[in-house]
Amino acid sequence: MNATRTPTRQHTVVDSPYGPLTLVATDGVLSGLYMTGQRHRPPEETFGDLDPRPFTETIRQLDAYFAGELREFDLPLHLDGTPFQRSVWEQLQAIPYGETRSYGELAENLGKPGASRAVGLANGKNPVGIIVPCHRVIGASGGLTGYGGGLDRKQRLLAFENGAEGDTPALF
Repeated sequence: MNATRTPTRQHTVVDSPYGPLTLVATDGVLSGLYMTGQRHRPPEETFGDLDPRPFTETIRQLDAYFAGELREFDLPLHLDGTPFQRSVWEQLQAIPYGETRSYGELAENLGKPGASRAVGLANGKNPVGIIVPCHRVIGASGGLTGYGGGLDRKQRLLAFENGAEGDTPALF
Protein backbone atom coordinates (compact mmCIF):
# COMPACT_ATOMS: atom_id res chain seq x y z
CA MET A 1 0.00 0.00 0.00
CA ASN A 2 1.36 3.42 -0.98
CA ALA A 3 0.16 6.05 1.49
CA THR A 4 0.38 9.69 0.49
CA ARG A 5 2.64 11.63 2.84
CA THR A 6 1.24 14.85 4.25
CA PRO A 7 3.70 17.73 3.82
CA THR A 8 5.10 19.27 7.00
CA ARG A 9 4.19 22.95 7.35
CA GLN A 10 5.61 25.56 9.69
CA HIS A 11 5.20 29.29 9.98
CA THR A 12 6.49 32.34 11.75
CA VAL A 13 5.54 36.01 11.83
CA VAL A 14 8.11 38.75 11.29
CA ASP A 15 7.84 42.52 11.48
CA SER A 16 8.34 44.57 8.34
CA PRO A 17 7.94 48.18 7.28
CA TYR A 18 4.65 47.04 5.69
CA GLY A 19 3.23 45.37 8.77
CA PRO A 20 3.59 41.81 10.05
CA LEU A 21 4.48 39.19 7.46
CA THR A 22 3.49 35.57 7.96
CA LEU A 23 6.07 33.23 6.44
CA VAL A 24 5.00 29.65 5.69
CA ALA A 25 7.24 26.72 4.78
CA THR A 26 6.26 23.39 3.25
CA ASP A 27 8.78 20.66 4.00
CA GLY A 28 11.27 23.36 5.04
CA VAL A 29 10.94 25.43 1.82
CA LEU A 30 9.26 28.85 1.68
CA SER A 31 5.74 28.42 0.29
CA GLY A 32 3.96 31.52 1.56
CA LEU A 33 4.50 35.15 2.52
CA TYR A 34 1.27 36.80 3.56
CA MET A 35 0.46 40.32 4.73
CA THR A 36 -2.16 41.23 7.28
CA GLY A 37 -5.54 41.55 5.58
CA GLN A 38 -4.24 40.10 2.32
CA ARG A 39 -6.76 38.90 -0.22
CA HIS A 40 -6.47 35.12 -0.88
CA ARG A 41 -4.68 34.62 2.44
CA PRO A 42 -5.20 30.99 3.49
CA PRO A 43 -6.75 30.24 6.88
CA GLU A 44 -4.29 30.42 9.79
CA GLU A 45 -4.87 26.77 10.68
CA THR A 46 -3.25 25.73 7.38
CA PHE A 47 0.07 27.41 8.26
CA GLY A 48 1.32 24.58 10.49
CA ASP A 49 3.31 24.80 13.69
CA LEU A 50 4.89 28.04 14.86
CA ASP A 51 8.60 27.45 14.25
CA PRO A 52 11.07 30.11 13.03
CA ARG A 53 13.86 27.63 12.16
CA PRO A 54 13.06 27.15 8.43
CA PHE A 55 13.08 30.92 7.84
CA THR A 56 16.57 32.09 8.86
CA GLU A 57 17.73 32.83 5.30
CA THR A 58 14.35 34.25 4.23
CA ILE A 59 14.41 36.67 7.16
CA ARG A 60 18.03 37.64 6.43
CA GLN A 61 17.18 38.41 2.80
CA LEU A 62 13.97 40.29 3.69
CA ASP A 63 15.92 42.42 6.20
CA ALA A 64 18.52 43.20 3.52
CA TYR A 65 15.77 44.05 1.01
CA PHE A 66 14.02 46.42 3.43
CA ALA A 67 17.40 48.01 4.25
CA GLY A 68 17.87 48.73 0.52
CA GLU A 69 20.84 46.32 0.32
CA LEU A 70 19.21 43.48 -1.69
CA ARG A 71 17.49 43.79 -5.04
CA GLU A 72 17.02 40.16 -6.01
CA PHE A 73 16.00 37.32 -3.72
CA ASP A 74 17.79 33.99 -3.98
CA LEU A 75 15.63 31.51 -2.11
CA PRO A 76 14.23 28.09 -2.94
CA LEU A 77 10.45 28.33 -3.26
CA HIS A 78 7.66 25.78 -3.07
CA LEU A 79 4.90 27.37 -5.17
CA ASP A 80 1.63 25.44 -5.34
CA GLY A 81 -0.51 26.45 -8.28
CA THR A 82 -1.64 25.50 -11.74
CA PRO A 83 0.95 25.31 -14.52
CA PHE A 84 -0.35 28.65 -15.84
CA GLN A 85 -0.11 30.31 -12.42
CA ARG A 86 3.44 29.02 -11.95
CA SER A 87 4.40 30.37 -15.40
CA VAL A 88 3.05 33.80 -14.42
CA TRP A 89 4.93 33.68 -11.10
CA GLU A 90 8.14 32.84 -13.01
CA GLN A 91 7.56 35.93 -15.18
CA LEU A 92 7.12 38.05 -12.04
CA GLN A 93 10.52 36.95 -10.77
CA ALA A 94 12.08 38.19 -14.03
CA ILE A 95 10.85 41.80 -13.50
CA PRO A 96 13.90 43.74 -12.31
CA TYR A 97 13.89 45.66 -9.03
CA GLY A 98 12.42 49.13 -9.46
CA GLU A 99 10.74 48.31 -12.78
CA THR A 100 7.16 47.48 -13.68
CA ARG A 101 5.36 45.49 -16.35
CA SER A 102 1.73 45.50 -17.40
CA TYR A 103 -0.53 42.48 -17.25
CA GLY A 104 -0.64 42.60 -21.06
CA GLU A 105 3.15 42.56 -21.34
CA LEU A 106 3.31 39.48 -19.11
CA ALA A 107 0.60 37.78 -21.19
CA GLU A 108 2.57 38.51 -24.38
CA ASN A 109 5.78 37.18 -22.78
CA LEU A 110 3.88 33.96 -22.06
CA GLY A 111 2.78 33.73 -25.71
CA LYS A 112 -0.84 34.38 -24.72
CA PRO A 113 -1.50 38.00 -25.75
CA GLY A 114 -5.23 37.79 -24.97
CA ALA A 115 -4.72 36.47 -21.45
CA SER A 116 -4.08 39.68 -19.50
CA ARG A 117 -7.09 39.03 -17.22
CA ALA A 118 -5.91 35.48 -16.53
CA VAL A 119 -2.45 36.89 -15.78
CA GLY A 120 -4.08 39.32 -13.34
CA LEU A 121 -5.93 36.51 -11.58
CA ALA A 122 -2.75 34.43 -11.32
CA ASN A 123 -0.85 37.48 -10.10
CA GLY A 124 -3.44 37.99 -7.36
CA LYS A 125 -3.04 34.39 -6.18
CA ASN A 126 0.75 34.67 -5.82
CA PRO A 127 1.46 32.93 -2.50
CA VAL A 128 4.85 34.57 -1.88
CA GLY A 129 4.37 38.34 -2.10
CA ILE A 130 7.36 40.72 -2.17
CA ILE A 131 9.82 37.89 -2.91
CA VAL A 132 7.82 36.97 -6.02
CA PRO A 133 7.24 40.66 -6.85
CA CYS A 134 3.60 40.85 -7.92
CA HIS A 135 3.64 44.49 -6.75
CA ARG A 136 5.64 45.29 -9.91
CA VAL A 137 2.66 44.63 -12.20
CA ILE A 138 0.53 47.60 -13.24
CA GLY A 139 -2.34 48.35 -15.60
CA ALA A 140 -1.81 49.01 -19.30
CA SER A 141 -2.33 52.75 -18.74
CA GLY A 142 0.42 52.79 -16.11
CA GLY A 143 -2.04 53.03 -13.24
CA LEU A 144 -1.94 50.94 -10.11
CA THR A 145 -4.50 48.18 -10.21
CA GLY A 146 -5.38 45.52 -7.67
CA TYR A 147 -2.90 44.17 -5.17
CA GLY A 148 -3.67 41.43 -2.66
CA GLY A 149 -1.86 43.38 0.07
CA GLY A 150 -3.75 46.61 -0.72
CA LEU A 151 -3.02 49.43 -3.15
CA ASP A 152 -1.39 51.55 -0.44
CA ARG A 153 1.22 48.84 0.17
CA LYS A 154 1.73 48.36 -3.57
CA GLN A 155 2.32 52.09 -4.04
CA ARG A 156 4.72 52.19 -1.09
CA LEU A 157 6.68 49.13 -2.28
CA LEU A 158 7.08 50.66 -5.75
CA ALA A 159 8.10 54.01 -4.26
CA PHE A 160 10.59 52.26 -1.98
CA GLU A 161 12.16 50.41 -4.91
CA ASN A 162 12.44 53.69 -6.82
CA GLY A 163 14.06 55.50 -3.89
CA ALA A 164 11.09 57.78 -3.29
CA GLU A 165 10.53 56.69 0.32
CA GLY A 166 14.05 57.40 1.51
CA ASP A 167 16.44 54.75 2.81
CA THR A 168 13.91 52.92 4.96
CA PRO A 169 10.18 52.66 4.31
CA ALA A 170 7.91 54.00 7.05
CA LEU A 171 6.04 51.51 9.21
CA PHE A 172 2.62 50.55 7.89
